[in-house]
Amino acid sequence: MSVVTDTIGDMLTRIRNGQMAKMAVVACPSSKHRKDVLESLAREGYIRGFTEVQQGTAQAMLEIELKYHEGSPAIRKIERVSKPGRRVYVGIKNLERVFNGLGVSILSTPRGVLSDNEARAQHVGGEVLCRVF
Repeated sequence: MSVVTDTIGDMLTRIRNGQMAKMAVVACPSSKHRKDVLESLAREGYIRGFTEVQQGTAQAMLEIELKYHEGSPAIRKIERVSKPGRRVYVGIKNLERVFNGLGVSILSTPRGVLSDNEARAQHVGGEVLCRVF
């Protein structure tokens, strides 16, 4: 069993690999932070949804339903911004639009995990977790 230091980065890589392999569902270990990021991705329409599956006494798994549009993945590009070795924080005034507003940034804010549009509406900045297009 390997220890993963960047759990969000691991989940994003599983999503990226699953879409390249045209899989309908990918699985990753469950955590509250991962669920918050997935809820934000689902609200923005990049994934169909996710379910938490408990398998005996082992750690619960998240089954992520990937979304496709006419055979091509809904997520064209997904990249980690803030890493464990280098955290990236941004104030609301410095929050840049992703691909001129076509994509979203997912932020961890004092009000929870939000997309950049939700963060602008609530006028709050935070740690930029990832960018999705």
